[in-house]
Amino acid sequence: MQLTTLFATALFFLALLSGCSQRPESSLYQQLGGEDGIASITDGLLREIEQDQRIVHHFADTDIERFRKLLAEQLCELSGGPCRYSGGTMQQSHTGFNISLADYDALVDGLIKVMQQQKISISAQNQLLALLAPMYKDISYR
Repeated sequence: MQLTTLFATALFFLALLSGCSQRPESSLYQQLGGEDGIASITDGLLREIEQDQRIVHHFADTDIERFRKLLAEQLCELSGGPCRYSGGTMQQSHTGFNISLADYDALVDGLIKVMQQQKISISAQNQLLALLAPMYKDISYR
């Protein structure tokens, strides 16, 4: 009987410990820092674009405030946040820009740099990049 009690006690403590170690996964939106984090990512990416001679020309006629708002909405929605993207489709928004794979890669490089500067985990970075990657086919030059 003592062995049964010992076994039951051990099971109880194992259950208790496993319950303590299991935290609910935070959403990608939370991992990115929520609304403030996404605003920082957006602003950082805009600074990167402004300094990148490979792609800045694509934004010459862009309403930057509108672009900032839509980019933040899109990142928020994609990451599971409460926002809803109010812009056009990626295809509509990028028609006539002649965006190449090199241009897309330059933008992604800037995004990665910003996320690293903000100490966003590699896991969260990869999750966001995986959500953005399929968009290339909708924005690229055909």
